[in-house]
Amino acid sequence: MKKHKLLIIFSFIAIYVVWGSTYLFNKVAVTELPPFFLASIRFFVAGLLMVFLALILKHSFKISKKQFLNSMIASFFFLVYGNGVFVWALKYVDSGFGALIASTQPLFVLFLMRLIDRKPLQRKSIIGVILGLLGMYLLVSQKELTTSEGTLLGIFMMLTCVLSWSYGSVFVSKADVPKSFLVSTGYQMLFAGFVLFLASFSFNEQWIYPTKWSINVQIAMLLLIVFGGLIAFTAFNFLLKNVSTEKVATSAYVNPVIALFMGWYFLNERLSMQSIIASGILLTGVYFITSRKRK
Repeated sequence: MKKHKLLIIFSFIAIYVVWGSTYLFNKVAVTELPPFFLASIRFFVAGLLMVFLALILKHSFKISKKQFLNSMIASFFFLVYGNGVFVWALKYVDSGFGALIASTQPLFVLFLMRLIDRKPLQRKSIIGVILGLLGMYLLVSQKELTTSEGTLLGIFMMLTCVLSWSYGSVFVSKADVPKSFLVSTGYQMLFAGFVLFLASFSFNEQWIYPTKWSINVQIAMLLLIVFGGLIAFTAFNFLLKNVSTEKVATSAYVNPVIALFMGWYFLNERLSMQSIIASGILLTGVYFITSRKRK
């Protein structure tokens, strides 16, 4: 029991801190590499490493047709669309700003659970929704954003990615998937890597050999594969099966803080006063949603 609690604690640290840093690494990598090409390599390599690790630990790779189908569905919502398209949108949006957009996940999860499970909205949830919507309006209504080419499209696509990721979270919490988180995550990543490879080919992206990447991109890709892929995504899948979906979604108001600081420190990204106020209102709304009493 103590070991199980420690795993949960370390898993939360992984999805809080490690995922917060991946916005920076993706932003660095996507400045030089085509987005789907970048995502396909990241997930395919991470998937191979995950499967190799599962083999060493002698995990069972047996999977039913239903488990295989569920894993592919989860992979699409999480990795193919939820992450692959999000990386594409980072071409037009700052990493810290993108993290704030992603922080709306608990809002989407709440609405989806209301639609799917018919769960009534509590007072705290209603306050959180109002604050969340107000924060989002202030965030995306800034003049410098509406006049920037591609930024509004990037923001819109990011919101669809958050919806995709949120539905995936609700789906996986109830779906029949392989018991081994290494095997389940490995299958999901290999599938995502293959589909994103096809997407890269379909969009005629330029494929660049790793030896021609800059040192910053090489380091960013390594960190994305090992920490963002192997460690954080495995921790995420583990938490979805061991704690409530809403608690897992609390990473959404820690990630932006990490991402904003790293974007400011490493990439000199600037935040307007309206963005700072909007992020405060938005994250307060997220807090109200995730801190409500569970029935």
